[in-house]
Amino acid sequence: MGAVVAPSNSESIAALVAAARQGSPEAFRQLTEPHRPELHLHCYRMLGSLHDAEDAIQETLLRAWRSLRTLRVHASFRAWLYRVATNVCLDALRHRSRRVLPTALRPAADPGDAVLPDIREPIWLEPYPTAGLHGLLADPAARYELRESVSLAFVAAIQYLVPRQRAVLILRNVLGWSAADTAKALKSSVPAVNSALQRARAVIKAKRPAGGSFAVVPADAAAHRVLVERYMQAWEAGDADALAELLAQDAIMTMPPSPSWYEGREAIAAFHARIVFDGPFAGRLHLVPVEANYLPAFAVYRDDAPAGRREAFALKVLSVRDGRVAWVAGFADPSLFRLFGLPQVVPVERGNSTIQPGG
Repeated sequence: MGAVVAPSNSESIAALVAAARQGSPEAFRQLTEPHRPELHLHCYRMLGSLHDAEDAIQETLLRAWRSLRTLRVHASFRAWLYRVATNVCLDALRHRSRRVLPTALRPAADPGDAVLPDIREPIWLEPYPTAGLHGLLADPAARYELRESVSLAFVAAIQYLVPRQRAVLILRNVLGWSAADTAKALKSSVPAVNSALQRARAVIKAKRPAGGSFAVVPADAAAHRVLVERYMQAWEAGDADALAELLAQDAIMTMPPSPSWYEGREAIAAFHARIVFDGPFAGRLHLVPVEANYLPAFAVYRDDAPAGRREAFALKVLSVRDGRVAWVAGFADPSLFRLFGLPQVVPVERGNSTIQPGG
């Protein structure tokens, strides 16, 4: 199926809406498909979960199809879709826990202690494939704002907001909607929207990193790439000392679904030395570069030597600050690989796999 280009004028949109109202699935596809990437990202911000965003976008399209007759002739179709998607997410959040990282649940663990058992309930924040963000915005300033609004740190921060405050913040601050349009979308009032925005901004300000921005843009792209390459080399060589040299002194490592997390260069290096480099995983884990939330990331595959293959194991996302790795967010959820366009199983021949880096 070829790419779908957004209708370019109000007359063509009106014609497609009329055809869709008469039951044309193709007209509806032409109306909605150009907006699908940005709506998917909107649902991810609201829900903090790539899996939940997949479900929400399907429900959004279903509700939009069923509700086409409620769309006013001269209304913005894009804004109407956002209203539908926002309310789908609000409905979902009434029945789901907020998505978090282990740092929100308990103190840092001792690397000498046993790793805590996994929590398999859907409570964990998830990463987002950078490949899904390409082409959303052309303006450099807007791209910087997009980097900030899709960063793991920002998405983690807005999970502390109650759902309606979250919706208000995203519609007003991220999408740039007016208070009146936001109130209409949420069936609220302008004073209520302004009050919710004020409270939401106060929470986000408290969660904002010390540098003042949620966006992570390396000052020296070449040095940034070298650091990521050195991290990969140290990890695959099983060299905890070399890994430690790349970490910030106050680095943090999380690895849901285990609630255990580690704070500090020495603690993270000790965990790798004991569990990753000299334990049951020693020599069996291999990294493939990808990108998530505009950050460098790795898909981790685990060797199954008897079967002659490597299997999806985890995704690791790195945040770099001042030339050091400041945060390692691991996600031991193989089901994420499909959503990142990565294979679950890769055959290995003569010591080499056929894994190709993803986006």
